[in-house]
Amino acid sequence: MMKSIFKWLCALVMAAWLPSALADDFLPPEQAFVLKAELRDAQTVALRWSMPPGYHLYRERLSFTGPGVAQPQLPDGKRKFDENFGKEMETYYGTLELQVPVSGKAPFDLTVGYQGCADAGLCYPPVALTYTINPTVPGVLAAKTALDAPATTATAAPAASVAPAASPTPAAAEDDTSLAQRTLQSGSAWRIGGAFLVFGLLLSFTPCVLPMVPILSSIIVGEGSVTRKRGLLLAGAYSIGMALVYTALGVAAGLAGEGLAGALQKPWVLLTFGALLFALALSMFDVYQLQLPSALQSRLTESSGRQSGGKMIGVFVMGALSALIVGPCVAGPLAGALLYISQTGNAVTGGWALFSMATGMSVPLLLTGLSAGSLLPRAGAWMNNVKKVFGLLLIAVAIWMISPVLPVTANMALWGAFAILCAVFLRIGDSLPQGAGIGAYAGKALGVVMLLGGLFELVGAASSGTDVLQPLAHLRAGGTAGGAASAQAAAHEGPRFTRIRTVEELDKMLASTTKPVMLDFYADWCVACKEMERMTFSEGRVAAAMQDMQLLQVDVTANNADDRALMKRFQLFGPPGIIMFDARGKEVPQARVIGFMPPESFVRQLQRTSEQS
Repeated sequence: MMKSIFKWLCALVMAAWLPSALADDFLPPEQAFVLKAELRDAQTVALRWSMPPGYHLYRERLSFTGPGVAQPQLPDGKRKFDENFGKEMETYYGTLELQVPVSGKAPFDLTVGYQGCADAGLCYPPVALTYTINPTVPGVLAAKTALDAPATTATAAPAASVAPAASPTPAAAEDDTSLAQRTLQSGSAWRIGGAFLVFGLLLSFTPCVLPMVPILSSIIVGEGSVTRKRGLLLAGAYSIGMALVYTALGVAAGLAGEGLAGALQKPWVLLTFGALLFALALSMFDVYQLQLPSALQSRLTESSGRQSGGKMIGVFVMGALSALIVGPCVAGPLAGALLYISQTGNAVTGGWALFSMATGMSVPLLLTGLSAGSLLPRAGAWMNNVKKVFGLLLIAVAIWMISPVLPVTANMALWGAFAILCAVFLRIGDSLPQGAGIGAYAGKALGVVMLLGGLFELVGAASSGTDVLQPLAHLRAGGTAGGAASAQAAAHEGPRFTRIRTVEELDKMLASTTKPVMLDFYADWCVACKEMERMTFSEGRVAAAMQDMQLLQVDVTANNADDRALMKRFQLFGPPGIIMFDARGKEVPQARVIGFMPPESFVRQLQRTSEQS
């Protein structure tokens, strides 16, 4: 889950969260999960699924039934915590090939069941295909039960914003994929290296790293004088020694990444690492000193001191040793960086990223070697502020890490407390001195914003708010004659839907309606459906607008013939999907909603429906 750490760094600097909507076209199920079956011999049926990028099958949703049908050997899949089913599951990407053992002489039926999802948020209903097996006639098999879904692409809702089902924030996709994640995993070595280079440069200005530069510099240059060229070469050797240690850590984290990334999705692991990051943040505020045991640190320091100064090999070894004793300031940020790298599962990327970070940390030393010490700044209070900023960032990452396993109100309370802590750090209660510059006023203004934002979050948490980004939205008036009281009551109770089971029932409802109709496609395993209920339908303005509509719902959890017929009627491949009709029972195509949609956008869709009635 540490893949989005740089997104939060940027968000804290800007003091704003900027959600965005994603547009996506989903493939029909017969194109998303192409299944080919072939009878190889009288005892073996070969199955092969082909999936384009961004689509996956669930291992435990595979089933093989029929007389004389044995269970095939399933390969290990990619393990991850799946919010659609609320547990850790194994998934298959790309291609899946299986050999199903069969026995029997007379023709018999083999039924293959499977279910998959799109990473961008759409979960397809379960599918069951039946093949008639004649052991005496090998060859390609044709499904007796056709995949009952539309054969067109999912472009029926051009006006709808499609957002991932895995998160209430439309900007996140697959295990929370953010803009920062896509940048760092885009394959651009320069982007990755640049990001970690900046991270290392910031670390180099912490109070425990920068004050070591004159000490280490004196060891490098020795007692005598040194030229700028010689000083730069010695500083470079020292930096490379330190960088190689971090590179080894990055490679190790990358090699262990796949298994570690899967384990990190478990709730208890998220809570544990969240607590660990919070504890590391406390060390940044000098609550305690986090460092190696004194005996081990002294031994490493003595080993470093025994190396002869002024020699390239000795300086290189000292750089490697110093990577182990740089002090508590590096421990917390380095832990976060290693967690990020472990989730990429890429040893080369991990090594390159940590090498870049170590290079950034070496900048002050390189400048010292180049200038023979004349450019060395003095340690002061400003470096303590840098250290506290890292502490705040670690707390933000800790809160973000545990947010998926906490209720919304708890998340609101934590972010509110964090915002107030930032305001305290900015000394919101102190008066500005005479002659204060624009920087002081900007800091004071940011502190006021953080304080107000924190108070809003706490009020929202205390009043059972449903949106961290809009903590007081549920308290606003609904904009109808009923006023705030009716809107809040509607938000609290939630919408009441009439269940529709068949196409015939729907046609009767549409023929007899006298007001606009909203038809909601829902499933128990659909996370985005529940997000819509909890975050969108319950919002005051949405609930008030829906009171003037006839609300119908189709539960496609079972995915029976009637469910498939209803989805085929509207060219839907799975929930969530919302179809709007005017008061005459005619669909309003531009108001169709596919995937999760936040309250503001959904209200506009309801308004489009009302305008057509």
